[in-house]
Amino acid sequence: MDVRIYRPAKTATQSGRAKTSRWVLEHAPRGQRAVDSLMGWTGSDDTTQQITLSFATKQQAIAYAKRKGLAYVVDEPQSRPVRPKSYADNFIRKT
Repeated sequence: MDVRIYRPAKTATQSGRAKTSRWVLEHAPRGQRAVDSLMGWTGSDDTTQQITLSFATKQQAIAYAKRKGLAYVVDEPQSRPVRPKSYADNFIRKT
């Protein structure tokens, strides 16, 4: 697998779903990370890990991966049912 195509999940700190509609293409790590002996930072010589591409549709992301000759894996998003409630429902007495 060279790349992974997925739709990102909603962030835990936000209630909105603004950045969850686009599809993301990420490169898989090719080399191991190494710890710098002087500073203690973790680094790698693989610069493709820094690249993240976003697409409007899954088909566009797959077409890009095929055009570039990249092996890809598509992770389908898990859907969550949205149950609309009104504010008044918080005060309904349950007996």
